[in-house]
Amino acid sequence: MPILLTIALALGTAGSGPGPHACITMNTKQLPLATRKSPLDSVSFAVGGNAVKVCYGRPSLRGRKMVGAEAVPFDRIWRTGANEPTMIHTAGPIAIAGIRVPAGSYSLYTVPGPKEWEIVVNRSITQWGEESNYTDAVKAQEVGRAKVKAETLTTPMETFTIRPEPASGDATALVLEWEKTRVRVPVGK
Repeated sequence: MPILLTIALALGTAGSGPGPHACITMNTKQLPLATRKSPLDSVSFAVGGNAVKVCYGRPSLRGRKMVGAEAVPFDRIWRTGANEPTMIHTAGPIAIAGIRVPAGSYSLYTVPGPKEWEIVVNRSITQWGEESNYTDAVKAQEVGRAKVKAETLTTPMETFTIRPEPASGDATALVLEWEKTRVRVPVGK
């Protein structure tokens, strides 16, 4: 079955109004955005003066164990959110966990582990996010992989959250938080 792509949530660059980057949504006829259990969200920030936007689905725990359990097992590729894979749109070149990324749009996958996570940046942005769709053809489009440390949160995070750190000005990290896990992914020029 073909996947229907829809563009939403334009990315603006500093002072220039809406830009060419947007959140890409898929399967909206079968899974309308307004009725998804894991809503689409985005966060925008700058890295070295370059506008960056991250688009992702925000699953919630709802009483379930997720990280390191059946839904998000350790040592297996994860779409880093729900529904579509998490996507990063950048107006200029940046580095994600040391991986050099030219301007453009990319999917962000992770391989969670108890002490470190592997960050996977991929050029492919048209596959549905389910891990079974991370085929050899999609894997062949990887820009790179890098490992970052995982931290333990003292207070559980109910809903998966991605945020820039610091929250204003140029970001130096992309922070992923969910359940009792925090991962800081360095971002730079």
